[in-house]
Amino acid sequence: MIDENKLWEAVLKRDNTQDGKFLYGVITTGVFCRPGCASRAPLRKNVRFYKRAEEAEADGLRPCLRCKPTSVKDDGAMDRIAEMRKYIRNHLEDQALLKLEALSRHFGLSPFYLQRIFKTAVGMTPKKYVQELRMQTFKEDLRSGTTVTNAVYDAGFGSTSRVYERVDTKLGMTPKQYRAGGMGVEISYATVNTPMGLILIGATDRGLCYLEFGGSESELLDSLHKEYPAAQIIPLSKPYSEQYSNWVEALSSYLEGEKALGQLPVSLHGTAFQVKVWNYLQTIPNGSVQSYSEVAKAIGHPKATRAVASACAANRIALVVPCHRVIRGDGGLGGYRWGLDRKRSLLDTERKVQSRAS
Repeated sequence: MIDENKLWEAVLKRDNTQDGKFLYGVITTGVFCRPGCASRAPLRKNVRFYKRAEEAEADGLRPCLRCKPTSVKDDGAMDRIAEMRKYIRNHLEDQALLKLEALSRHFGLSPFYLQRIFKTAVGMTPKKYVQELRMQTFKEDLRSGTTVTNAVYDAGFGSTSRVYERVDTKLGMTPKQYRAGGMGVEISYATVNTPMGLILIGATDRGLCYLEFGGSESELLDSLHKEYPAAQIIPLSKPYSEQYSNWVEALSSYLEGEKALGQLPVSLHGTAFQVKVWNYLQTIPNGSVQSYSEVAKAIGHPKATRAVASACAANRIALVVPCHRVIRGDGGLGGYRWGLDRKRSLLDTERKVQSRAS
């Protein structure tokens, strides 16, 4: 039961520590606010209390322009997100603690508000973030030589079936093949002309393992062979398979500025640190940028700014692993293995798409 007397007391005190726990609406002005809103206190008889913004909007109220109750830019929001991410990383093996309801109780926020601010800041829900971290840990263990079984349980999956359910879309090959560096894997490839230049797309039957811009097919193919020397690499004949055609269509639509690039299955091949960086890059929202130092802090290595930049430079899956969304701390573009003009164009294209969507 909601204790409205306590909620009203928080409104009178403009208690911003209660922001995210409830909202109040004023029927005479037609707006709803955070508890800590600096607007003049309304009359009690005109106030209604809500758990979610949707409830207030269903009553015909609109968000306050002063405190912006539907925004996550409240004081301390980013600190809360950082705490949540650290907490999740430290409790990957305990599934009960990572359920949305358990997280909301731990951090003193409503499940709806917690999920909304987390998804806005990180680009995915807490549940999805947990899945991504577990797969990331699993990959790192495999690359370090850990057995498949031990890697499964170290990552907090609980059973091998949980991993194999996600192999097709997250690993790109079986765990044993991934651990062997691609030996015995067949990689099909094709080149595609795009508005931003020629690209070569290499893929196993489970996901993308290579995507680069280049000046010629021979140049790109030589690079692909160097990246996967143990794999069997064969050209893809037309007509392409439905899955491959869907990937090409998604990439073309993205590069033409028609829509954002959705999540595509990938197979990452690199050191444990590189994989950690590349996995994190995929969580940066379309049209957004972060600095190299911000990425370093986010992955738990705040002093590894240069190593993050090196990992970005070593990325072999352009666009899908969006290293173009990482810039210098002073706002400069920094480096990009496929050219700064292309990096600038990609960011401009993404921002235009996001602007249209909003």
